[in-house]
Amino acid sequence: MTLALPRNAHLWLPDYIRSRVRRQRPPAGSPVHVMFCLADHYEPNHQEVSLEQERSRVARWRTQYPQLFDRFRDADGRPPQHSFFFPAEVYRPEHLDSLAELCGEGYGEVEVHLHHHNDTSAGVREQLESFTTALAERHGLLSRFPDGRLAYAFIHGNWALDNGGLDDSVCGVNDEITILRETGCYADLTMPAVPDPAQSRIVNTIYYVQDDPNRPRSYDTGVPVRVGGRAPHDALLLIEGPLTVWWPNFVRNPVPRIDSGTLDYSPGNRPTVRRFKRWVDAAVSVNGRPDWIFVKVHTHGAPEFNADVLLGDETVEFHRAISTAFNDGTHYKLHYVTAREMYNIVKAAEAGRTGDPSAYRDFEIRPITPPTRRA
Repeated sequence: MTLALPRNAHLWLPDYIRSRVRRQRPPAGSPVHVMFCLADHYEPNHQEVSLEQERSRVARWRTQYPQLFDRFRDADGRPPQHSFFFPAEVYRPEHLDSLAELCGEGYGEVEVHLHHHNDTSAGVREQLESFTTALAERHGLLSRFPDGRLAYAFIHGNWALDNGGLDDSVCGVNDEITILRETGCYADLTMPAVPDPAQSRIVNTIYYVQDDPNRPRSYDTGVPVRVGGRAPHDALLLIEGPLTVWWPNFVRNPVPRIDSGTLDYSPGNRPTVRRFKRWVDAAVSVNGRPDWIFVKVHTHGAPEFNADVLLGDETVEFHRAISTAFNDGTHYKLHYVTAREMYNIVKAAEAGRTGDPSAYRDFEIRPITPPTRRA
């Protein structure tokens, strides 16, 4: 979200400054690979609309997404990918059937979103297990670890991962990270949450979190992923999106703005190549592999006021611009990735793999139903 410097900067500003100091520069003479992941908090029921309007929203994405974006290709010959994080608490099979068709044609994947309030450990575990089972068995969605277990990515509703909000009203479960890991979550993609008070104290980082089940906000500390490293025992991977501070015009207005990678209808959050450059410059990467940069941004794409942008001329122009500026093959190579593919590439970097990251899209976990069209 692009806005004036908010309160709660005490949470994230110290590590933001450190992230700029510790940033590694990619080696000269070879292209920087940019993995672009759009994580959509996809809520067809937003503002509690009628079922007819929900259906219209889903049908719009099902129809217009291929029409608008199939013309674009990344360095691997693939169209833009969309990761639909669908809310478990409003599961409607017909909506997931439509999204499964779209994803089956090679335009993205479905993952898990959840809003819950004053919940219990048993309650959230039961809801996640029930929802992920339905996605896999009824719709052929989600993925599997090499040992056959269901695998999913997660985004917390209202940003309140691990009971990280101001009170229990937007979560209530202090051992949520443990529950996510035990129910098959391979990565959490909730952060950044600026300006929300749930924002992590760690920014612009891919890191492992070990849960303290008796306290909220275990994600405030963690171990960055590094080349040659390994996950700590009982840890969950967090892949953060870019958080940047910038000045539109320092001379005329010295008040900085914040960009946390939100895409929506508001003027500062529209998709532009200038914002994409800021996201790349945030340099979210695995330590020791600075030439593989991960750009995970987020939206709420279902409601009409945002769909008009995400399925409109501005986003078409955005993809045209980044495919020119960040996919020349010499300085940059652009890779459209789903949340799952991004995770796999992170794990490949950790394992010391080199070269073109597109070779590692299926490095560890694979979709239950592979798309019919593959590059």
